Amino acid sequence: MANEKDLTKGFLPRQILLFSLPLMLTNLLQVLFNMADIAVVGRFAGTEALGSVGSTTILVTLFTGLFIGLGGGVNVTAANYIGARRNDDVKETVNTGFLISLIFGFIIFIAAFSLTPALLGLMGTRPELIDGAVLYLRIYLLGSPALAVYNFGNGILSAAGDTKKPLIIMAVAGGINIALNLFTVISLHMGVAGVAIASAVSQYFSAVAVVYVLTRPSSPCRLTVKGAKIDRAKAAQILRMGIPAGLQNAIFATANLFVQAGVNTFSTIVVSGNSAAANADGLVFDVMAAFYTAAASFMGQNYGAKNRDRVIKSYFISLAYSFGAGLILGVSLAVFGRQFLSLFTDDPMVVNAGLERLTVMSFSYCISALMDCTIAASRGLGSAIVPTIIVILGSCVFRIIWIYTVFPIFGTITSIYALYVFSWSITAVAEIIHFTGVYRKAFPKTA
Repeated sequence: MANEKDLTKGFLPRQILLFSLPLMLTNLLQVLFNMADIAVVGRFAGTEALGSVGSTTILVTLFTGLFIGLGGGVNVTAANYIGARRNDDVKETVNTGFLISLIFGFIIFIAAFSLTPALLGLMGTRPELIDGAVLYLRIYLLGSPALAVYNFGNGILSAAGDTKKPLIIMAVAGGINIALNLFTVISLHMGVAGVAIASAVSQYFSAVAVVYVLTRPSSPCRLTVKGAKIDRAKAAQILRMGIPAGLQNAIFATANLFVQAGVNTFSTIVVSGNSAAANADGLVFDVMAAFYTAAASFMGQNYGAKNRDRVIKSYFISLAYSFGAGLILGVSLAVFGRQFLSLFTDDPMVVNAGLERLTVMSFSYCISALMDCTIAASRGLGSAIVPTIIVILGSCVFRIIWIYTVFPIFGTITSIYALYVFSWSITAVAEIIHFTGVYRKAFPKTA
């Protein structure tokens, strides 16, 4: 691959930043284009349509989280082999990862499509919102196979040090998404169905584009679609890393179903305000996630090359960048919260409801870096199961307990939003302790 980079040499702070910036812009574009869905619906289809689409956010996060996790498994596996200069293993990883991702995408589509009404009902989606929510989610899920393939390709390209091509692909796909949003909602008056169709179409464009990129050049990371087959050993490695990561994301989203159920006990105005403000989560988290990918890719290659010093430095540099990004973006949202929310609605009551969420969350985002960057670091060194168990207990189970204990005591929307920073802090401490043990085992001190 022409843009394949050696992550085992060079000045790390500069390398990680330059590696992360295109990936950050890719993630940021993806969030902005998803926000465009909400903005178009809120502006041109009304508050009820905004609430319908917003009510599906956690479920969309649940399903896409599975694909992101699987893509992360491909990323770490490929990065280890690239760092160790084992080109045949890299090729087998690429071909195996492609087929597994495609199959997984179809499985998720079939299962999720049939369970959509039940899941929305479990969340306590308000009666006036549920029909629109079911329609939006089912159309959106048509893009599941494409989303799985794109995350696979993004994982391979990142492992090889190429974060520019995913940026270009996402920029074009996002432009398609926005154009279709405006056409279907404003011109065709399709409402929530219009933005869902736009999302699915843009996802298929992304998948086709990333497959085209991977099949073009002759390199250790080339995808050979016609001759692709599943190698059992590589499949086991990918699934060993990807399934825990995917399950973590899914269980996170499942726990947030209970959070959404708590939010749904309030008025439609509060639900819509929460939906509008929740767009900030994707904006901040996906920017920070660029540095988590950097941590996994750099640590994966250097672990394969047995370069101890660069492994630990990659972790601390990525952590510092992600913490700083969360802090800067959070403070910015605190200052410009009203202007941010006005992108999605012109209803002052909805804006005020959204400000309650932003006020609590804006100074909390940076804390999540201590948890998520450490999880990525552990996976970069081959540990996937224990970090998942820790995050399930510390962030997922904790949130469910909070909803049934702390929330009933206070009964306020603020008491729901406060659970995030508490769960992140508890989980971060446990993840750091575990990572310390993983690092010491990977690089034992010589006598």
